[in-house]
Formats: sequence, structure tokens, C-alpha cells
Amino acid sequence: MIMRKLLAAAVVAAFASPALANQCPALMAKVDEALQTAQLSDADKAKVTELRQAGEEQHAAGQHPESEASLQEALKILGM
Repeated sequence: MIMRKLLAAAVVAAFASPALANQCPALMAKVDEALQTAQLSDADKAKVTELRQAGEEQHAAGQHPESEASLQEALKILGM
């Protein structure tokens, strides 16, 4: 019974990681697109740019949940 639960958890984790990996580039594209027309203060624009860069670096390092969180925070600042 315990082995089945562990196997099930491993299967879920194996399929979840690629799904998150595919979402990161889409979120980066949304941030990039929104930045082109956003009316932000210099401080907010700098923060969004910083979060966008962090998200890209986290994605490249395989840290997809962290990347998604950074990019979602950037989108929140952008009003999305």
C-alpha cells in the first residue's frame, strides 16, 4: 500500500514538472507584452523587470515553481 502511494506520487511529480516548465515561457511572454504598453512608475517598472529576469533565470535552473511565482508577481504589478 505504501509503495503504491509512493509510486503514485512519483508519477504525479514526473508529469507536473514538464507542465510547469512549459508555463514559464508563456508567462515570460505575457510580462514582455504587457511591459510594452504598461503605464508604471520607474520603481514599478524596475521591479517588474527584476522579477522577469529572476523568472527567466529560475526557469533555466529548473526551478519552475519559483519561476512561476516570480513571473506571477510581475504580472500582478502589471495589473494582470
